[in-house]
Amino acid sequence: MLKKSVIFLGSKPIGYECFSYLVAQREQLGIEVVGLLTNTRKEFGTGHDLSALAAENNIPVFTSLDDMPECDVIYSVQYHEILKAHHIAGARKVAVNLHMAPLPEYRGSNQFTFAILEEKKEFGTTIHLMKPGVDNGDILFQKRFPIPEDCWVNDLYELTYKASLNLFRQTLSHVIEGKYNTVAQDLLENKYGTSMHYRKEMKALKVIDLNWDKAKIQRYVRATSMPGFEPPYCFIDGERVYLTKENPAK
Repeated sequence: MLKKSVIFLGSKPIGYECFSYLVAQREQLGIEVVGLLTNTRKEFGTGHDLSALAAENNIPVFTSLDDMPECDVIYSVQYHEILKAHHIAGARKVAVNLHMAPLPEYRGSNQFTFAILEEKKEFGTTIHLMKPGVDNGDILFQKRFPIPEDCWVNDLYELTYKASLNLFRQTLSHVIEGKYNTVAQDLLENKYGTSMHYRKEMKALKVIDLNWDKAKIQRYVRATSMPGFEPPYCFIDGERVYLTKENPAK
């Protein structure tokens, strides 16, 4: 029986953990990992080197999407580039993406921040089919969970990280074997709504106006204080003052 070929696209700690699990499960799943594409994100510290893990297991590392050979499955977890139609078509069976947010509510970036700013009670993580565009393919698997009261952005990230890794592990064999049903995102928009957010939005969100009421200031600080990135700030007498969990606005 021929093994199915898989190419993994990913970065960040969650990408490393998913790739590590995929590599460890090769024999059990009956697959061959034939390639990796990744990039290095210094904000998340060291110890998540996907390229080194690939080298240890004799897995080729490609530097461009255009270098990818055809394969049976493309699996993306926090990969930084948007695949075009011809890249996706290189997967003979399926191309999927793990998106660390509930869909269709939050496509794109900064989903944790906006969920807190919008005072959402529920969040989640989603595995969906890849199609040209951003996070708009049919949903295969999803896990939802409540957002704790007064949640900070890093706490919501950690909750989503754990849920995402569990969902990846629980459903990986189903993705490989094609055992899933699909749900079009537009069928869920009336219930959940939808939005698209971009990295460039964060710069303005970090500027705190001290004329806001206390609850709004605290919400924006909680929503934008992500370790490894510039904290939110206000201006006092023309000087920038950073606001963090240790130094919040009162």
